[in-house]
Amino acid sequence: MAKTSAVQKNLKRIKLVKKYAKKRAELKKIIKNKKLDLSQRFEAQLKLNKLPNNSAKIRIRNRCEVSGRPHGVYRKLRISRIALRDMASSGKIPGITKSSW
Repeated sequence: MAKTSAVQKNLKRIKLVKKYAKKRAELKKIIKNKKLDLSQRFEAQLKLNKLPNNSAKIRIRNRCEVSGRPHGVYRKLRISRIALRDMASSGKIPGITKSSW
């Protein structure tokens, strides 16, 4: 089980990303627009830099929904390889059985 503080920190980042997503997108659109004046683009860049660092989408860590584990997480299932194996062995996931030969 992962530290609860790390899981909570990641949840806080997810909330911040949702909160600032629209504002960040608008500022990035202004920054990338080459037709605008350089001073306007620079001002937009300064505003973007003043936003919280944790509001960037890149700061979100893929974590297991079951255990909070940060490594070995399947993106589609959003659970770690270890949790997947445990759930499959106990029969909680339909259609998956442990192979043996």
